[in-house]
Amino acid sequence: METSVSLYRIIVISKRSKLTKIAQEYSDQILTADNLIEALDIIENTESELILLDAHLGISNILEFLNTLYNYNNAVGVPKIVVGDNSFKDNAVEELKKTSLTYYLNGEQDCWRLEKIITEIKNKDYATLDNKENTNGFFIDDFAAAFSMVGQSKGICYCIKMIKLVAQSRCNPVLIVGQTGTGKELAARAIHSLRHHHEPFVAVNCAALTANLLESELFGHVKGAFTSADREKTGLLELAGTGTLFLDEISEMPLDLQAKLLRVIQEKNFRKVGGVENITCHATIIASSNRNLKKEVEDKKFRHDLFYRLNICPIILAPLQSPQRKEDIKLLAKYFLEISEICPQKNPKITSMTQLALKALEKHDWPGNIRELQNVIERAILLETTDKIGLSSIIIDPFKTNALTGEPTDEQLKSFSLENAERKLISRALQETGWQKTRAATLLGITRATLYAKLKQYNIEKGFYINNELENEMPESSSAELINVK
Repeated sequence: METSVSLYRIIVISKRSKLTKIAQEYSDQILTADNLIEALDIIENTESELILLDAHLGISNILEFLNTLYNYNNAVGVPKIVVGDNSFKDNAVEELKKTSLTYYLNGEQDCWRLEKIITEIKNKDYATLDNKENTNGFFIDDFAAAFSMVGQSKGICYCIKMIKLVAQSRCNPVLIVGQTGTGKELAARAIHSLRHHHEPFVAVNCAALTANLLESELFGHVKGAFTSADREKTGLLELAGTGTLFLDEISEMPLDLQAKLLRVIQEKNFRKVGGVENITCHATIIASSNRNLKKEVEDKKFRHDLFYRLNICPIILAPLQSPQRKEDIKLLAKYFLEISEICPQKNPKITSMTQLALKALEKHDWPGNIRELQNVIERAILLETTDKIGLSSIIIDPFKTNALTGEPTDEQLKSFSLENAERKLISRALQETGWQKTRAATLLGITRATLYAKLKQYNIEKGFYINNELENEMPESSSAELINVK
């Protein structure tokens, strides 16, 4: 049998050679284990794109095995398929689906689905080996890569560690705290994926709806519950099923609705608006906030009982300006430059950033965090005319930029302590070209009109003296980056 898709490496856990032969149709590299203990040893030391398990190993053993895999980085994000048969009871299959299992095949006769599944795996880019270079560069492990959680800092390491810890537990509810733009929903989706990715993920922004509408969205309503209730509505708590309900910006939820949510968390049931029937809540509730909830409690803007019910094992996302995360700014900037699709025709051309541009990014305090940084990089891609993003394209606040020149203002440059450096670089370019302004502008990567504006701004006249300390004052290679000084 010839297949149109294949994977790099598949691990087969089975004593039956037939299952191994089936796997060989989809990969040239098959690693086999006769038992689950041997399989764990292989998984710990080898990366794969698929783990194929034989249900004849025993449902209880497989359940324990799948839960154990949370502690193995080489297994995180790798699809797991169990091949069973018609003798397995429905409840056993349901128990399997509550774990990190990706697919269940009902016997060897169902293995024809493997080609379709492998196609899905390739499209979702589960493969760890193909992305090893990128993973090493931008992410601490394959789990972080699967959710684009860029960084190598202590802050991101701690965050990912807590996400894994909480996801592996039965902690419910879960609280995620962090400033705007730090990736709270990303963290919530990561927890959901580890805990029950095959179930629904339902998200609602508590700040975006009025109190009445939010209550109806969460709990649903029966027909006739209020004037416009002309039909019954299923609420998000019910729609989430055994999956996840993500309550974004829970601090904006009205106090009376907070009380009703607290009851759901404690009693594990709720009623639709206007209804009398109790509905069981099976969902994992994940709440997030960009506010200090403890202070909100002190200010009587958030219920203290709900806060203490949520505050079991909070996941705290460090802001970019914090010492624990600041070192990730350069890495994030380079990552956004690499993945940006804002200007496809420039993607192959813009390959890097100058040291001055990177230092400017590090100087900023990033109140909008990762989201703000991504916007700045995409803006720079649009503005840049060379193959390397320079300082002039880093416009942190477009509303404070000189509309005529497109260059940063004096205030911005002074905040980066680079005004003097730019003055000297312009003068060096003019000296290199014998004060031929067109050539100097080309070397600097700016227009002739911009150069004239700079000459006026900095009072640069022919004969302007550059001291011999220029090379020592500038970061290594900076002058070469901007004006090709030989």
